Amino acid sequence: MGSLHPITLQPSVRALVLDGDRLIVFRRTPPGRPVYWSVPGGHVEPADATFEHALHREMLEELGAVVRSVTPLTTLRCLRPEGVKPQHVYGCRLVSLDAALRCGPEFDDPARGHYETVRLPLEPAAVEGLDLVPPELAAYLVEHIARLPELIGP
Repeated sequence: MGSLHPITLQPSVRALVLDGDRLIVFRRTPPGRPVYWSVPGGHVEPADATFEHALHREMLEELGAVVRSVTPLTTLRCLRPEGVKPQHVYGCRLVSLDAALRCGPEFDDPARGHYETVRLPLEPAAVEGLDLVPPELAAYLVEHIARLPELIGP
């Protein structure tokens, strides 16, 4: 990767989903690898008309969730060996969640491991000790988690 003009990789969307006064995250247990944590989201697909459309699609695929008050929060530039990965981070509020509706490829392939949905308190200490990926999002959350209710629309 050239230092002056790094390659921009396919963008992703990430959702900081509030369920009342809790943040929804995944505890990922991949076979043969250490446990790590993430928030719902994924690649923006060619069929996605907008980043927000991609976010709603990902919420249904990964959580079986419908969300509202989708609010752009930040765009992270995540440095990877192959280039820069833009991560468009949105805050939103949970309307409904039905795990039976999850339909993403991560749930079709048992070799991808287990995705446990966990709700964390909106406190920096709740995320500081987690191996949350991407690390740029972990840093954003430590700084902003307590303010999410005021940053996200009603």
